[in-house]
Amino acid sequence: MSNDAVRYELQESVAVLQMDDGKANALSHGLIDELMAALDRAEKEASAVLLSGRPGRLCAGFDLKTMMAGVEQARELVTHGAEMYLRIYEFPAPVVVACTGHAMAGGAVLLLTADTRIGVDGPFKIGLNEISIGMPLPHFVQELAQDRLASTHRVAATIQATVYDPATAITVGYLDRVVAPDDLAAKATAAAATLAKLPTEPYGLTKRRMREPITARVRAILAEDMARLTPPQG
Repeated sequence: MSNDAVRYELQESVAVLQMDDGKANALSHGLIDELMAALDRAEKEASAVLLSGRPGRLCAGFDLKTMMAGVEQARELVTHGAEMYLRIYEFPAPVVVACTGHAMAGGAVLLLTADTRIGVDGPFKIGLNEISIGMPLPHFVQELAQDRLASTHRVAATIQATVYDPATAITVGYLDRVVAPDDLAAKATAAAATLAKLPTEPYGLTKRRMREPITARVRAILAEDMARLTPPQG
C-alpha cells in the first residue's frame, strides 16, 4: 500500500503504519482518510498495529490552514478526526504508537488513543496546547484525557495547556516509556510483535468492554459538541 502520506507494511503479524507528509504530519482530510484505510486493511491482515511518524514529528495536530478557513471547515475536520481517534481507541487488536518527536494538540490526542506509547528521547514537545491558542478542548479529547492522563496532572495538561518533554510525559500519562533515538524503531517493533501474540478475540472484547462507556458518551454528544466548536484564534 503506497499513499502520499501513509506507508503501510506488513511485518509478519504486525501492520506498520508510518505517517510522513514531508512536513509536520498535520491532520488533513486526506491524511485522516489514508490512516482510516490503513487501519481497515490492518484489521483484516494483522494481529497488532505499529503507528509512527517521521523523524522529529509524530503529528502536529489538525491542519491549521483548514482550521482557520472558517468555522464550518474547522468543525468538519475535527469531526473527521474524532472518528479516526475513536477508530484507533476501539481498534480490536493492540495498537502501539512510536512517538518519533513532537506531538502537539491532535498529535497528543493520538497518544491518548493508543494502547502502548513509546517515545523518543530528545528536545521534543508533547501536549494539549489548544487553550493556549484560543480553542476549547472538544468533549472527546476531555474524555480521552480523563481516561489516560494521571489525575495529579490532568488540570495542568488540559485546562492549563501545559506542554511536556518526553521524560515528563511518562509521568503525565502521554507515554509509557522513552528510549534513545537509535533504539526507537527496534523497541517499538518488538513491543508490537509481543502484543501480537496475545489472543486477538479476548483482547479485543476486553478492550471494547473497558472503553465502551467512554466511546458511548463521546458519540452521544459528538454532533452537539462539534456544533459548539470554535477554531483557534488567529
